[in-house]
Amino acid sequence: MGDYSVAFVDSAAKEFRSLPIDIKHRVGLAIESLHDNPLPSAVRKLSGHKRLYRIRVGQYRIVYEIHTQEELIRVTRIRHRREAYR
Repeated sequence: MGDYSVAFVDSAAKEFRSLPIDIKHRVGLAIESLHDNPLPSAVRKLSGHKRLYRIRVGQYRIVYEIHTQEELIRVTRIRHRREAYR
């Protein structure tokens, strides 16, 4: 896998900023790791979507799209698992 760049949609960036500081640190590390490996072993593909994947960080879910042509990962949601799929 290549060296992917990571971008946030505006709403995901806002969700990231509003996380508690300890969770923000763990989520940040998980997102950083996607640069080198956009499909870590714990990834799950969201059914019904062509490019949406999610990874777990404790009680939080990071939902993202992989654009292989552009080598881009676009983070679309960062939410507590209760609200992640609404």
